[in-house]
Amino acid sequence: MTLPKQAILEAANRISGEVIELRRHFHKHPELSFQEFETSKFVQEWLTKKGFQFKCDYVNTGIVAEIKGVQSSDTVFCIRGDMDALPIQEENLVSYVSQNAGVMHACGHDVHTSCIMGTMLVLDRLKDHFSGTARFIFQPGEEVLPGGAKLMIEEGALGSTMPSGIIGQHVFPDLEAGKVGFRSGAYMASADELHITIKGKGGHAALPEKLVDPILISSHVIVALQQVVSRRNNPKLPSVLSIGRIEALGATNVIPDTVSLKGTFRTFDETWRFQAHEHIKKLINGIAESMGGSADVDIQVGYPSVFNQPELTERSKNIAINLFGTERVVDLEMRMTAEDFSWYTHHMPGCFYRLGTAFHDKPTSGLHASTFDVDEQALEMGVALLSAIAINELSIQS
Repeated sequence: MTLPKQAILEAANRISGEVIELRRHFHKHPELSFQEFETSKFVQEWLTKKGFQFKCDYVNTGIVAEIKGVQSSDTVFCIRGDMDALPIQEENLVSYVSQNAGVMHACGHDVHTSCIMGTMLVLDRLKDHFSGTARFIFQPGEEVLPGGAKLMIEEGALGSTMPSGIIGQHVFPDLEAGKVGFRSGAYMASADELHITIKGKGGHAALPEKLVDPILISSHVIVALQQVVSRRNNPKLPSVLSIGRIEALGATNVIPDTVSLKGTFRTFDETWRFQAHEHIKKLINGIAESMGGSADVDIQVGYPSVFNQPELTERSKNIAINLFGTERVVDLEMRMTAEDFSWYTHHMPGCFYRLGTAFHDKPTSGLHASTFDVDEQALEMGVALLSAIAINELSIQS
């Protein structure tokens, strides 16, 4: 079946104003992970008004909606959008600035949600161009472990028949609006949290001979942990181990009993990932014991790595080129950031790509910044591309 390119572009353009208004509503009323109650209620009311079929209460706030093509088929293809915001106080001076103190859509999930709503409008208009079912996953809790994707899957959001594939798009302030980016294969890293407590014997800082200094032990641990990546890891395999928080509640003349360390470990290989966990534990415990102390090491297993299935990614990239031209489609580099979209890709072929959202005429802040915003011209492109990929997949799979 030939892709109805012009019809998709015209439909996306026709509803672009509504999609922007939806995005501004979500941006104005952000909610934290797994607390997206008003967001979910708004989406449900919108779906009901538009006459779409849906099920709700997955992980309390998650929603799964469906649109069936005119032609009958058992094939199901998924489009995912996340809904949660971040604990950040917004500093933008815009009419749609966050009304919820200390909460902000600083990662573009307002764009993701509004774009899949726009995609539903396009596919509903063009349902005679595909067969099977387009399943739309409105997902909570992407920003915190264990990730809403994992929980949605466990609660049956994928349905009784495994979908043929899934796509997700993410805003990208490093790429100007009007462009999109793809990468086949390994794209984003796994992410595990390190929670470490170094235990010693505190006391007066002027009497070190009577103490077991957990601050000194922690210093050795932090430096030595870098050996996990530099000496235990295959240098051809990207890995990162970073300590981002140190808490030692002593004073100028007080050594505390304990020191708390928190950090992250990230990589792309699942076998090495869990081997590294054991190296980390042995190294920390060994150093602490050799210096007279002890350690508690809690490694909270987070999101696996995102793997973009090459065939689906190549088809999606070609669809983007067909819609927008070669000059507006770029190749992406691997990223050490993480995404719970990865849980879906461990069940079915997936493609997670980037939607350029940088302003052409002014600086654009990075993700998770208090001044993050997007060039809203990108939303029309996001809707068109999601729609075109879904129609293509439900055509070729039928």
